[in-house]
Amino acid sequence: MKIIRVSYERMDLQLSVPYTIAYETITKSCNFILKVETESILVGYGCAAPDKNVTGEEAGEVATLIEDIVIPFLLGRNPFTYPLILEELKIVLSGRSSTLAMVDMAMHDLISRKAGIPLYRYLGAYRNSIATSITIGILPLEETLNMAREYVHRGFNILKIKGGSALDDDIEKVLRLREMFPEIILRFDGNQGYSVAEAIAFVHATRSVKVEIFEQPTQVGREEWLGQVNEQVIIPVMADESIMTVSDAFRLAKSKHVRMINIKLMKVGGIMEGMHINSIARAAHQEVMVGCMDECALGISSGLHFALSRFNIKYADLDGHLDIMKDPFTGLFRLEKGILIPSEDPGLGRIGD
Repeated sequence: MKIIRVSYERMDLQLSVPYTIAYETITKSCNFILKVETESILVGYGCAAPDKNVTGEEAGEVATLIEDIVIPFLLGRNPFTYPLILEELKIVLSGRSSTLAMVDMAMHDLISRKAGIPLYRYLGAYRNSIATSITIGILPLEETLNMAREYVHRGFNILKIKGGSALDDDIEKVLRLREMFPEIILRFDGNQGYSVAEAIAFVHATRSVKVEIFEQPTQVGREEWLGQVNEQVIIPVMADESIMTVSDAFRLAKSKHVRMINIKLMKVGGIMEGMHINSIARAAHQEVMVGCMDECALGISSGLHFALSRFNIKYADLDGHLDIMKDPFTGLFRLEKGILIPSEDPGLGRIGD
């Protein structure tokens, strides 16, 4: 099988509900869709969701990388050599993780289509569905409670609350949410907004809530702060922004600063890199959540298939597509009462006619 044509499309996507996290407010997202055609009838698709604050890429830079590097690099290549293709591209792209993830996705899509099975089955199929959380950004208390009511009414059983900008407000929100919804699962993401003392104070003040996961409460670059929090709280501390590479995962596993990690394919460079990171987490007895950026359903589908492939990937935060307006990639998976279920069509699912 040989690649004979590579093209791409830029999609500037508006969010129906803008949201705020500790360091920015997001109103829109730019995604790139890569289309890789072979000499057979098989076509593979990939998605990039660049974010300057997370992946380090500007949208214009990704377009240039696709035109100047990705397209000429892929033409004439055999997708079955994807480990070699991706290792070589990782060097050439030098840290442009969502661009690499886009190519990785397209290669995995092609290979599993050739095999005639869904990607999650190609990767291992440890499970065939997974519950996802749905995220509430930083909002005033009453708006937070109203949004929570709506999501619970829609069938979601796991809420992830964003915070990190105002400790007292965060505590009040979590306590009120537990009063309103005694049975739902609550997760909290500090998005690097807390000091060590604030992070510990949050956990102590919300002990009765039984928050399931405490995600990245302290600043990237000060991993010892994560460790100090982890040593003094009983709920699992999860690294998110601190995990960009295999080396990051190894360093955090060796130091035992966290008990969980969040693998986002867009920021680590795709499924192959995600598998390497997950193996390190497994060796360190760390549980894993698969997260996402503001991605259309094509990108979310890749994260879903990856999440279903390994036993220690026990959590998902794959809701980035839900607020994207006019998403062209529907039908790749189902969402039923907060449970994500992949398509049984080959690859990432049926795209187009």
